[in-house]
Amino acid sequence: MIKKFVIASRNKGKLKEFAEILEDFPFEVISMEEAGIYTDIEEYGSTFEENALIKANEVARITGEMVIADDSGLEVDYLNGAPGIYSARFAGEGATDEDKNNKLLSLLSGAPFEKRTARFVCVIAVVLPDGTNFSVRGTCEGYIADKPEGENGFGYDPLFYVSEYGMTTAQMEPQTKHKISHRGKALKLMVEELKKRI
Repeated sequence: MIKKFVIASRNKGKLKEFAEILEDFPFEVISMEEAGIYTDIEEYGSTFEENALIKANEVARITGEMVIADDSGLEVDYLNGAPGIYSARFAGEGATDEDKNNKLLSLLSGAPFEKRTARFVCVIAVVLPDGTNFSVRGTCEGYIADKPEGENGFGYDPLFYVSEYGMTTAQMEPQTKHKISHRGKALKLMVEELKKRI
């Protein structure tokens, strides 16, 4: 019997990335909605780790299945680490990706490229059916570009410029992005840790 692994997210961009990165994973990976959960889980933690665990624990409590939850965001050094854990709500509730990117660009207006260092952070928490849990962290370093470039990805990808590749993460092919992205790195660490435990 194939074990189910519920992803505690309703973000379609995130779910697509999880499915692509975990396609060789020996479990049936399903979304919260496929597991019958349609409520939003309040993230009241003060760190990526706390928020990921809050989501994973809540979905595990409801489903009784293995659950993976991530909390991720963008840290911009010029903005003292903002938007950080508030990345999704950075431009207010219901804001589009374009709204968030425009707000970020306005806050960085006049800042020279070398001062626009930033990183994507992804923390993944896993809760197993026996209640044990662990979390892993992946990061991807880059810069905030002065205008959006690229059609791939979602969120802040069109502004996140990776010097080694000379392009934003929204200009990368999915396979390239998954290799270097915060989520790709965190999921790789998660799979390695999971193999030790199940």
